[in-house]
Amino acid sequence: MNVTVLTAIGDPRREAEVAAGLSEIDLGVTVVRRCVDLPDLLAAACAGLAEAAVLSADLRGLDRAAVRRLADAGLVVVGLAPDDRATQDRLRGLGVTDLLTDTSPVEAVAAALVAAASQRHSDRAGRQASVTALGPGHDEPSGESVHGAGGKVVAVWGPAGAPGRSTIALNLAAELATLGHEVLCVDLDTYGASLGQLAGLLDEGSGVAAACRHANGGRLDGTRLRQLAAELRPGLSLLTGISSPQRWPELRSESLEMVLSIAKAGYGFIVLDAGFCLEHDEDLAYDTLAPCRNGATVAAVAAADEVVAIGSADPVGIARLVREVADLPCLTTPITVVNRVRRGVVGRGDPGRQIGLALGRYAGVTDAVMVPEDATTADAAVVAGRTWAEVSASSPARLAVRDLARQIAGSGPVRRRTALRLRKVQGY
Repeated sequence: MNVTVLTAIGDPRREAEVAAGLSEIDLGVTVVRRCVDLPDLLAAACAGLAEAAVLSADLRGLDRAAVRRLADAGLVVVGLAPDDRATQDRLRGLGVTDLLTDTSPVEAVAAALVAAASQRHSDRAGRQASVTALGPGHDEPSGESVHGAGGKVVAVWGPAGAPGRSTIALNLAAELATLGHEVLCVDLDTYGASLGQLAGLLDEGSGVAAACRHANGGRLDGTRLRQLAAELRPGLSLLTGISSPQRWPELRSESLEMVLSIAKAGYGFIVLDAGFCLEHDEDLAYDTLAPCRNGATVAAVAAADEVVAIGSADPVGIARLVREVADLPCLTTPITVVNRVRRGVVGRGDPGRQIGLALGRYAGVTDAVMVPEDATTADAAVVAGRTWAEVSASSPARLAVRDLARQIAGSGPVRRRTALRLRKVQGY
């Protein structure tokens, strides 16, 4: 086979040596473009000019997002790095797995390019054969779980209207830590991050934005992640959110995937406070290679092993939950939680029963978790920067979240959950 290749090497002399060697020697490789910088490389890749690329560690602007764009364009990448462990680890962190030293002979570079391209073709042929064997109506086999091994990711999501996502997320993380698990809570709300304030921390810097920057540059590891996270108490740490909604481009989905992957290797549970918006309108209105406004929320929910869907216990909150929960891009049936359950907002009778009947009728949910309203405990916790358990261990709201944590951790009774089904109802 003949492999078409793009070159993008920071050192001009080394670039000329590699490009000339690949072009002059019959090694099954054809250089179709010698790119002068990263934007030139990405443009050529997106134009479909080649099947592979060889780049150097010193290429200016090279980050994880750029490597992902090359992969999305169908290119295999071979990296050239100095004989330096730190630099090679950085390239691997960016997603470049095929590495050679920058002094490797041209023959070795060509062999690596051909081998990588051949492996890509073999993988594609194998997947296509598997799909053909399964027959129509079957999805392509995915191999390992998309979530991988390690800690469990729990995404706390809820529709617009402040149903209590952040409050439930922080207290759920605290209850999981109380059960003896190592827990990392991450604020991914790009519209109104508030976990830092709820935990009584100064709003001086964003831990999650810093983690994403390090991940995008291939410099994030477990040690650095723990340095960026604020320890609220032994076993419970927090990555604070962005200080302003205008900073949302700092939380790119590619970087978040790496942050979560590293977090899963060091923590038993990762609790994500996700935003409310799941829209993908930017995919149609803007350049699809640009960062997505709601990418952090979508990535958080899609990466979760368990999704907790929060709704407010009032007619408007329940209606929003029923309408929007069907858009959740999750692989598991979400746990439905109704927050601030109280008398007076649903008419006469027991409020939990009335809300349960409404969810059963309009959404097919028969086992929602009811969190009673306890304004006294909630206010005291916010003022002190504490959790509900620290303020009032016997609070009904706290006990409901404690039971939810036990269920998620597998130390409590397992409920049979019915999938949420959106029904078209007159007037809804």
